[in-house]
Amino acid sequence: MTTPESGRPVEESGVGEPADRSAGAGRFRSSGRWKDVAAVVSFALLAFWVTARMWWNPTHGIRDNKTDMAQFEWMMAHGARVVTEFTYPFSSDRMNVPESVNLMSNTSVLSVSVPMTPVTLLFGTRSAFLLFLTLGMIATATAWYLVLSRVLVGARGPAWLGAAFCAYAPAMVSHANAHPNIVSQYVVPLIVWRTVRLAEAGRWLRNGILLALVIVWQAFLNLEILLMTAIGIGVVIVALALGRPELRGRTRTFLAGLGVAAAVSAVLLAYPLYVQFFGPGAYNGLSWLIRGYSTDLASFVAYARESLAGDARSAAGLAKNPTEENAFFGWPLVILVAALVWWLRRNVVVLALAALGLVFAVLSLGREIRFDREGTGIPGPWAVLEDLPVLHSVVPTRWALAITPIIGLLLAYGAARARELASRYPAQRSQIRFGTVTVLAMALVPVLPTPLPTKRLEPTPEFVTSGAWRPYLAGGRSLVTLPLPDTEYADPLRWSAQTRLEMPIARGYFLGPDTRPGKDLVALFSAPPRPTSSFFAEVRRSGEVPPVNEQDRREAVADLRYWRAGAVVLGPQESADALRQAMTALTGIEPVHTGGVWLWDVRPLTG
Repeated sequence: MTTPESGRPVEESGVGEPADRSAGAGRFRSSGRWKDVAAVVSFALLAFWVTARMWWNPTHGIRDNKTDMAQFEWMMAHGARVVTEFTYPFSSDRMNVPESVNLMSNTSVLSVSVPMTPVTLLFGTRSAFLLFLTLGMIATATAWYLVLSRVLVGARGPAWLGAAFCAYAPAMVSHANAHPNIVSQYVVPLIVWRTVRLAEAGRWLRNGILLALVIVWQAFLNLEILLMTAIGIGVVIVALALGRPELRGRTRTFLAGLGVAAAVSAVLLAYPLYVQFFGPGAYNGLSWLIRGYSTDLASFVAYARESLAGDARSAAGLAKNPTEENAFFGWPLVILVAALVWWLRRNVVVLALAALGLVFAVLSLGREIRFDREGTGIPGPWAVLEDLPVLHSVVPTRWALAITPIIGLLLAYGAARARELASRYPAQRSQIRFGTVTVLAMALVPVLPTPLPTKRLEPTPEFVTSGAWRPYLAGGRSLVTLPLPDTEYADPLRWSAQTRLEMPIARGYFLGPDTRPGKDLVALFSAPPRPTSSFFAEVRRSGEVPPVNEQDRREAVADLRYWRAGAVVLGPQESADALRQAMTALTGIEPVHTGGVWLWDVRPLTG
């Protein structure tokens, strides 16, 4: 390990020795602490800048991804329920009645939702979500800063640069559109740190256990990020073993610690992973459509819509949606990264990172390479990998997301090298610093983040907040909403979350298996369609009521009985009139307007 400023080993620098050894050492440490505080404050300011509109407008939510925001609010409520009611953490029957949802196969974020229970209970699920998102960015930048400054680079300035990019690069700000589990990558640098420590003599057991614990931590935050981290670290370790022969003497200690980490993490994760892959609600990979989400080759040199130089028009079509803008580095940064790799080519870690970034970029292109919104007909390497176990659950465009920390590391290494040159050649120090700042500004100013766009959320109906639903759901019944929740309409998840999941709902927005014949249990976003759910989805899309016959009515009653429906409600909707007329035609029951919703008491139909 090296000191932040000198780059010399800890033992030689005197860091950690008593403060009275020298006044100079004390001033050095004091100055370093203030720099650390300033770094964390700057990271906090950036995070609050990105999320400013949600903090300023308490009634607003993420404009470009309201459904995922609702889902994460539901997950925060589930975590609180695990703590307060000791409910089973890995699945839930509070959504998708009468079935359950496999939460290990979804973004359950138990490593965050459980410890944030006090926030969820005291301030509500929206506040818990917003704090999760904001603190996730701050913690990611801070963790990278500490690991870069103390372990990898050994200088605070370059560490700040690399850490800021790792947390606030365009891809990370894009995923801040309601993907707090992806934005929260603060465990990744901890995994890097503990992996580096495996080679420490005499502590293979301790270091192996500590690595296992952070691996488990990340597993309950996001497994996709854990997979990419493992691949990345593996490539760099192999490169070091080949390019740094002097390190091979530590191989036995390293492998012993790695074996401990693998064994302990396997034991701790065995049951949760069994539930994920083989338990009720497990699915067999993502759908063909989602596995087609790839990175457009032109997006690497374009600017994201939430970057200073970007806008929605220029980014449209280069990514599937505003939340998956995983590349979008811009020409200046791409050129700078290439120049850094050439300049630092004698550093085996830099070469490994460059090769890794290139591999991730190629994998992100998907099964067919696209350029400037058009297919080229050229198959990508992903075409031969996408059906493999585990990989069939990876969205290919997210391989490009893994390039962000690689570039952050390269920027830190480059800035540290420029700093070293400035120290070595004091006569040219001003020119070196001016050139460094100019080049970095040209590449990074255009990708500075802008605040996330927000939109006013429809208020939760009084029927929900007042508890007026309780009599209708007694005896294990569920609430059916019009339309039923899916990828386009997830407000019922927010309603349920605000009742601390005491209000169970039919269907939902989640990943679950397609159990229809011939579908091979491939993942669906929601439960397999039923006649009535498809009927109301079409009414919502068209705004028109199709002719209703006796078969439609029989199917509606059968579906309501399947869902154990106690009540059907319709909140504010663009197609509210058509949905109300359609439900009345299907059931023959006239609704009552109460508590901000139209209410159908269907208990007489469902028994």
